[in-house]
Amino acid sequence: GTAEELAQAAIAEVRRIERTYSRYRADSIVSRINAAAGRYRVECDDETWQLLAYADHLYGASGGLFDITSGVLRRAWDFRQPRVPGPDELAPLLALVDWAAVRREDGAIFLPRAGMEIDFGGFGKEYAADRACALLQQRGVRHGYVNLGGDMRFIGPQPDGRPWSIGIQDPRKPDGTVASIAVSQGALTTSGDYERCFDLDGKRYCHVLNPRTGMAVSHWRSVSVLAPLAALGGSVSTIAMLKEADALAFLGASGLAYFAIDSSGNAHHHSISGDYAS
Repeated sequence: GTAEELAQAAIAEVRRIERTYSRYRADSIVSRINAAAGRYRVECDDETWQLLAYADHLYGASGGLFDITSGVLRRAWDFRQPRVPGPDELAPLLALVDWAAVRREDGAIFLPRAGMEIDFGGFGKEYAADRACALLQQRGVRHGYVNLGGDMRFIGPQPDGRPWSIGIQDPRKPDGTVASIAVSQGALTTSGDYERCFDLDGKRYCHVLNPRTGMAVSHWRSVSVLAPLAALGGSVSTIAMLKEADALAFLGASGLAYFAIDSSGNAHHHSISGDYAS
């Protein structure tokens, strides 16, 4: 097909995933699972089942820090207003954060407590980028990339064979970059404290919330990861933000190239230049 037709097909796939997994749409599978919390089990299709299995894997790999039931904590945080919720506000919500209590069997899922919620915000956008990329590759596209809100999945190098040069955003200057990375394949994803946030009394509060304390993480300004799939890179960069002081050990163990900026503005990186190899 023409470039325009190919782009439209990729966009349609992204919109399908958005529709299917949006927590803002009452008819999405996520909304139906959440509406049934504490009441009944909901049958899942294969795609949803695989995403739930991936979420379970991330929960284990992160020592419980990556928990897709932690979205309820958003009820206490409105990042349009600089206000930090108190323990009394967070306690009833923290009681609903419990992936380990979720039952998955025979292709159905059950959230055991009324008010519990799941959401795929931690890797949904990245999964959509991977799916759009796979669709384009199946149709013979060999060059280019899919960029969904700064998370990038590469189809292949530039038409002349050179890698793409991608800037890593300066977490404190919206138009600035702190590094430039050459990439031809795989994915480059970033989790940052500048996406949804506020500053209060000299402290930055961001949308990445610890599922045990309900508080915003504060150790890193941003973590970028180079991975074979955007869904993997996105979840690894988010887990690194959640790991705070243990992030570099976690990133090192992942074997992935990364570029992280700590709360003082210092960069920490490991073999970030060049392709994700293997």
